[in-house]
Amino acid sequence: MPSTTESAHDRDRELVVSDIDARFRADVSLLGGLLGTILVEAGGQELFDDVERLRHATIDAHETRDGAALAEAEAIAASFDPARAEQVARAFTVYFHLVNLAEEHQRVRILRTRAESRERISLSGDAVASDAPSLENVDGSLSATIRLLVDEVGVDEARARVERLRFHPVLTAHPTEARRRAIASAIRRIGALIDERDDLERGDRTIAEIDRRLLEEIDILWRTAPLRTTRPTPLDEVRSAMGVFDQTLFEVVPQVYRSIDDRLQPDVAGRAAPVAPAFLRLGSWIGGDRDGNPFVTAETTREAAHIAAEHVLLGLERAAKRIGRTLTLDAKETPASAELTSLLAAQQELAPEVTATIGTRAPHEPHRRVLLVVAERIAATRRGDAGLAYSAPEQLLADLRVLQESLRSGGALRSANGELQHLIWQAETFGFHLAELEVRQHSKVHRQSLAEIRAGGERGETTEEVLSVFRVIADLQRRYGVRTVRRYIVSFTQSPEDLANVYELAAAALGDEAAEVAIDVVPLFETFADLEASVEILDAMLELPQVQARLAATGRKVEVMLGYSDSSKDVGPVSATLALHGAQARIAAWADRNDIELTLFHGRGGALGRGGGPANEAVLAQPAGSVDGRLKITEQGEVIFAQYGDPAIAKRHLEQMASAALLAGSRSNEARNRAADERFGDLATTLDAASRTRFHSLVKADGFAPWFADVTPMEEVGHLALGSRPARRGLSVESLDDLRAIPWVFSWSQARINLAAWFGLGTALEAVGDEALLREAYAEWPLFTAMIDNFSMSLAKTDERIAARYLALGDRDDLAELVLDEMRLTKQWLGRVTQSDELLVARPVLAKAVRLRSPYVDALSLLQLRALTAIRAGEADLPSDDHHELLLLTVNGVAAGVQNTG
Repeated sequence: MPSTTESAHDRDRELVVSDIDARFRADVSLLGGLLGTILVEAGGQELFDDVERLRHATIDAHETRDGAALAEAEAIAASFDPARAEQVARAFTVYFHLVNLAEEHQRVRILRTRAESRERISLSGDAVASDAPSLENVDGSLSATIRLLVDEVGVDEARARVERLRFHPVLTAHPTEARRRAIASAIRRIGALIDERDDLERGDRTIAEIDRRLLEEIDILWRTAPLRTTRPTPLDEVRSAMGVFDQTLFEVVPQVYRSIDDRLQPDVAGRAAPVAPAFLRLGSWIGGDRDGNPFVTAETTREAAHIAAEHVLLGLERAAKRIGRTLTLDAKETPASAELTSLLAAQQELAPEVTATIGTRAPHEPHRRVLLVVAERIAATRRGDAGLAYSAPEQLLADLRVLQESLRSGGALRSANGELQHLIWQAETFGFHLAELEVRQHSKVHRQSLAEIRAGGERGETTEEVLSVFRVIADLQRRYGVRTVRRYIVSFTQSPEDLANVYELAAAALGDEAAEVAIDVVPLFETFADLEASVEILDAMLELPQVQARLAATGRKVEVMLGYSDSSKDVGPVSATLALHGAQARIAAWADRNDIELTLFHGRGGALGRGGGPANEAVLAQPAGSVDGRLKITEQGEVIFAQYGDPAIAKRHLEQMASAALLAGSRSNEARNRAADERFGDLATTLDAASRTRFHSLVKADGFAPWFADVTPMEEVGHLALGSRPARRGLSVESLDDLRAIPWVFSWSQARINLAAWFGLGTALEAVGDEALLREAYAEWPLFTAMIDNFSMSLAKTDERIAARYLALGDRDDLAELVLDEMRLTKQWLGRVTQSDELLVARPVLAKAVRLRSPYVDALSLLQLRALTAIRAGEADLPSDDHHELLLLTVNGVAAGVQNTG
């Protein structure tokens, strides 16, 4: 039995959770009520009543599962005139924006509550908590992860692993954020008001003022056009990503390091030299990914790097000035070290006027004088003033460390290890480039360009553009340092020649200078066949002289990228999951044989059909030896803002990912995964064969591609101005080969089918047939557990009744029934494996959220079906523009409701 103390603790925790839930419900009620007020003011009581009629009808249909109730809801949706239908669709969309905001606010509350009770630990192994950490109770806590490592490998090895830790999120070049920036800005303002309201005491007269301002902002949100009229340019996308850096990451990253350091050495926090490493390296494809995007040019890449550098240098400059103004330490109390005195002299020689002006204001404050001159040099770097600028971030860091050591030797330990350390961490993390820009191009483009060059004739526009990219890479490395852009990713790597081609193109563009430019070619294996051939290609890659030179320069570091989305579109989600797992194991073994420090780059999407889902669980399920403290993943579209838009959520996400990267390489996790992979190898073989056969029976059926375009808003999604890149590499709907993964996933999501994330699983589980074995695998095999839970999450967002109506648009009963049969079969077998009638038994909080949202999404789906049916039937009673406008409005709303696009 639990002790009295434990029972009291549990009761206290339950009371806290209950209070947080009550506050969330109050937020939803408040925002919903305020939206109702705005609807009445803007559209009259009739608009409000129409929204309520449809809302009550869809709730009734969802709860009763009665066909007649759903037909009644359909009739209500069909009864609206075009203008009213658009207004109702917008009302439900705005409601979802507000609910999403309330849920994000709830997440922050929970994180703050957890932070208040989080244990403090020492890297020596001493801990306040009595329970020893294990794989089961770490729960994303970096402190608990480090404690587990100390228990397994000892203090010294645990320290070494922490020092080698790297988490490298890469912001992608194809945002799937369906909201306009104006909508997102309005939502942020509403969020700030909710924060403000939370901090006020009940009965405070200013609550009325905040509610008035909330009504004003919700009215603006309602009146703001929800759809972009033009596609964003690649540079628009760059600037959008800069918002995340400016508002969150620049300040949050050193706070994350600080919180880790404080927990590692709590007794000397703020006085001792930090032991937490600057483990984050931010990457970006935005402005560098030209695969299938004709709008990304060499000049786009150059400008993207300049914009990022401007933001980070301005951030560093402001931080240096702010901290410099506070270092008013008199030389008598805190004498300058000999090294600092030498640095002062060097600064005076470099910039006599600047140092003289600063020296007049702070004649006896040498530390302040040095840092303010450092700030001026950062500003000169930003302006491109070669005389005063730093040539590389390493020069800046050298000056900051001289300053820090002087403060320490002078006894000012808190000044040395406080805000100045934050600045050092920021410079270590972001350099002068902010994010390591990565170039990506399709292997086919390289082959075509080289054919022209080798032929010796006139070079086409595409070839000249390909060559100009290498010249830009050389220029940017000279200006901001090698880290600015050195990775060159080859999409659809199918042979070692695809990698050698990059170096040949670099030589054609740069001549002898090519040897001086750092280029790390990264193979991207995407299709099933390419994954199977990956090790053979990598073996040949090691023979390339340019690769051997880079290995010598980097300490034998190699990066390999794995594509989740195209492999899933190729062989189905089950086979793709297993193929990727097998490829990772083989590549990790290859790296071990060749003494390579491997980083696997996971091209995971935000949506489940693109490899999404809880990332930390996916990391812990990776094959033994494939992570080893280095984790690199893409952060796509709406996930960027979900994970990094709020400081508290960003801090938690960074800590979870760092914890997962460390924990994946722990002895206990690797032993568990190794044993499970061996134990369930035959099961994997059966799942792979059965699921792939089932998936191909659908996607390889005659006429599947045009049928898919009929039963989903696939072509209409292409008209939605989500990002700068076209939805297809080609134009034909007769083949899926050229269709990008984003519209493939997005379209199935809109049709409430989510086929890309689960199809084939039911057949695969039935082929195994052994329920006891499947339950054992669910309990003991992390890969299978993550797959089952993620597929369950995706299926929970489907609706068979709504799906059937979309599938009926295609006039192919055979394909429609095949999809519905597999959906039913998959749900049945998921219930058997998890021993529950609930799809999300492992995630009850998410299950509740999905249940609450589904009826409201149904309302938007019915409005979308109305528009889609009219478009497919070519009805002439309404202008085509009305149908398309309603369709695009509902696409936007459903994306907000199910909380993912592609």
